[in-house]
Amino acid sequence: MRLNLSVPNAVERWFNNIAKRPALAVTVSILWLILIGWIGYGWHLGSIGLVDETEPLFAEASRQMLLTGDWITPYFNGQTRFDKPALLYWCQAIAYAVFGVNEWAVRLPSALAAVGLVALGFYTVQWSLAKKDELEQVTLPTRRYLTAAVAAGVMALNPQMIVWGRTGVSDMLLTGCMACALLCFFLGYATDGQEAGGRRQEAGGSSELSSSSTPSSPPTPHSLLPNNWYLACYVLTAGAILTKGPVGIVLPGIIILAFLLYLGQLRTVLREMRLFLGIIIILGLSIPWYALVIWRNGESYINSFFGYHNVERFTEVVNGHSAPWYFYFVIVLLLFAPYSIYLPLAIFRLKFWQRSHWRNQARSQQLGLFACIWFISVFSFFTIAVTKLPSYVLPLIPAAAILVAFLWSDLFPGSEQTSKISITYPSSLLQVSSWVNVIFLSALAVASFHIYNLLGYDEAAPDFRQNLQDVGLSTISGWLWLVAAISIAFLILRRYWHSIVGVNLLAFVVFLIFVTMPAMFLMDQERQLPLRQLSSVIDQVKQPTEEVMMVGFKKPTVVFYSHKNINFIPSTEKGLEHIHNVANQEVKPSSLLMVTNKKNFFKMDLSPDNYENIDIKGAYQLTRINFKKMKQEKVKLS
Repeated sequence: MRLNLSVPNAVERWFNNIAKRPALAVTVSILWLILIGWIGYGWHLGSIGLVDETEPLFAEASRQMLLTGDWITPYFNGQTRFDKPALLYWCQAIAYAVFGVNEWAVRLPSALAAVGLVALGFYTVQWSLAKKDELEQVTLPTRRYLTAAVAAGVMALNPQMIVWGRTGVSDMLLTGCMACALLCFFLGYATDGQEAGGRRQEAGGSSELSSSSTPSSPPTPHSLLPNNWYLACYVLTAGAILTKGPVGIVLPGIIILAFLLYLGQLRTVLREMRLFLGIIIILGLSIPWYALVIWRNGESYINSFFGYHNVERFTEVVNGHSAPWYFYFVIVLLLFAPYSIYLPLAIFRLKFWQRSHWRNQARSQQLGLFACIWFISVFSFFTIAVTKLPSYVLPLIPAAAILVAFLWSDLFPGSEQTSKISITYPSSLLQVSSWVNVIFLSALAVASFHIYNLLGYDEAAPDFRQNLQDVGLSTISGWLWLVAAISIAFLILRRYWHSIVGVNLLAFVVFLIFVTMPAMFLMDQERQLPLRQLSSVIDQVKQPTEEVMMVGFKKPTVVFYSHKNINFIPSTEKGLEHIHNVANQEVKPSSLLMVTNKKNFFKMDLSPDNYENIDIKGAYQLTRINFKKMKQEKVKLS
């Protein structure tokens, strides 16, 4: 089916001139990757303090690793931390050694993983389309580079990738290793198919026959080693295992297995991959640390990591993280916004149910199918899992970006001689999806204008909603999304289909720069800065024998910023009980320090003679409990 395509002549000529000059096209591509990488993951990376609850757990465990020289067993707050394997701790500790212990170093491994993934995604899409041009004996560099640029832009600039790429936890490093391993697998798979086709041509086969037979014909054995892309896949898979455990090989294994079974290529490709050698490489790189940590910690590590953090998370609800079956439909819609609107059409466009069609395609042209199976496999895997968290589906975001980019590749001009584009689906579906895009952005605009009523109350940041209103961020956000919606409606009416994704990208970047980042600074000033300030006070006033306890909540940032162990006590009742027990010891310290909020402090109803308020920062206060002045009969338990 063909659609009329309206393209501003100046813009078209500009893109065509760049694409026709290879050196210039490569330079512009590199500058594009640097730009989106810096906006998404470099700009203000370390300007905001660590965010409770999870980020400081990794940051402090890595600091302890560097401080103690124990690179095997992670520790937090004086106790072993078996939640995750060691790779992120190692990366953060190395960053500390080079750049110092700071927020920027904490987040650097996540940011580098995101940028590396985006760059490899750009290369893979561009390479696949270059092979398509070769097969079709055409030269369409404009389409090729624009599609790769869209894939990289959409992959880098979406809420899910931004959140975890700027946070010092293991999710982005896992996604970077796993997704890059999958992309390397595809490049190795397609490269072997291309080499097989070339050998058949040299043997007397025609070019046409070679292209069509590539998917089902095994290559002639020529090396004991797999190609370099397969080797990179194995190394990155080992990295994923060292980042988050068995899921690092289970998910890529499911995706690759489903892809090869669908194409009927399983035995052929496994031989090409030299799978036995690959398993040796993966185990050789990943198993030594697991063996050492188990040797040192024994059954406690096995039960905690493999039992609780892997098996139980898949089969049971852990830490109350339950959700309905449709949870990830909502998460993908919101955290891959605004491009998520086009995912149904991008998947439908592939017609993945036409198995014979895909089996007859050259391997290099099966990237869309591979991304589709990748997306569905990750989505299904975590939908089945009982424990559900938004970060779990982060590994499907690169596949989603590739799907959306290939949808747009149909909408970019095929050549300078035509103003029409060919699509393989009813044009009404594109129009409906685009109008849904307009409705979605309009809804975001309305929600932004009413953000005060939509945001919940946070005891730790009671004035945050009002501050958003006072500085006008809600108004800026509302007008931004409204202008974006109107712009896309205009593009639909003028049939500038190819420009719609550009407006979505631009709107998201503007939102990130002028709304999200200022809002993060506001939240940090109100919610996290007081804890950092109290941590500094603790470091100054704590006496050598004093214990520091936190009552009623758990804020691990205090451990990281104060460099002191904290006794986390979940409730005021247990806090009073702990004070009573310390006071009744035969040999007791002269005092202890207590961090709590004002509400919990007054709830404890301590006698004024028994404590001294040292400092109050925001919603938190630091108090010294003096046991020398305290008479045991006056210690209240309720």
